[in-house]
Amino acid sequence: MRAVVQRALAARVEVDGQVVGAIERGLVAFVGAAKDDDEADADHVANKVAGLRVFSDEAGKMSRALADVRGGVLAISQFTLFGDVRRGLRPSFDGAMEPARAEALYERFVAALRARGLEVATGRFRADMRVFVENDGPVTILIDSKRTF
Repeated sequence: MRAVVQRALAARVEVDGQVVGAIERGLVAFVGAAKDDDEADADHVANKVAGLRVFSDEAGKMSRALADVRGGVLAISQFTLFGDVRRGLRPSFDGAMEPARAEALYERFVAALRARGLEVATGRFRADMRVFVENDGPVTILIDSKRTF
């Protein structure tokens, strides 16, 4: 499972012009599942997102996590995180998990965050969404349950 996480002052997601999820200060997590991912991958990525120490303390050092700043998470499903352009300019999505299984893992990711007591807002799985992020920093972190960088 892969997540691109951005620190935000505020964020919202709209479907058909209607706000379906919004947070104030917190993290926006764009999340996608690979073909071979399982529940352990979803739990791993959720734990990383929940524990990311990317919020500043009094000294200006990034040492605080979501719970420390009472932040929320806006979780957006995004299969395009597995777009592969190694062989041209049109992305191949062969590495992405099929939608029914991917939705279950996305829901597992969201549930794992909520189980940690975090406020979690979501988009709508497989919908055409408009995501508005007021980036803070900007701070953007890539988390992948299968790769080390």
